[in-house]
Amino acid sequence: MIPVLTTDRLVLRPHRAEDLDAVAAMTGDAAVMRYIGGVPQPREDSWRRMLCGPAMWMLLGYGYWIVERRADGAVIGQLGFADFKRAMEPTIEGLPELGYLFASTAHGQGYASEGVAAALGWADATLSHDQIVAIIDEANAPSIRVVEKAGFTHREPASYRDDTILLFRRFRRNG
Repeated sequence: MIPVLTTDRLVLRPHRAEDLDAVAAMTGDAAVMRYIGGVPQPREDSWRRMLCGPAMWMLLGYGYWIVERRADGAVIGQLGFADFKRAMEPTIEGLPELGYLFASTAHGQGYASEGVAAALGWADATLSHDQIVAIIDEANAPSIRVVEKAGFTHREPASYRDDTILLFRRFRRNG
């Protein structure tokens, strides 16, 4: 049910229980979590985060993948789409929300752009939604570059958990 996507350097694949230590290392890293809540997560919370990936696939027909580096099989990230039913303004409920995180050792090497391009290619071919959204901390310039490069052309301020964030929209490409 969960497709496997392959790029030149990456494999986007379903989560496995044995991915926990790699995911916990990522979400326990302050550099990785800086713009995602700002606080490293304990292993228990990492497990819960990891479980969301397969659950979204079952409930929505889309979800998160583990990002594995093809050269050595190392788990270097998580990437995909979700609908977290966020209480935010403007609402994005019902829309696939692109999200990703990568190990700090993988930052700055183009892995996020490569993985996002593959995921969006899959979404364009598979999903019927008229748009895909992404929310990003306004100080996270590298992540903003990733979504802009991926065709998220509409940017607007939004409010989530009493914070101002940026909401990006990528509208369905025709043909």
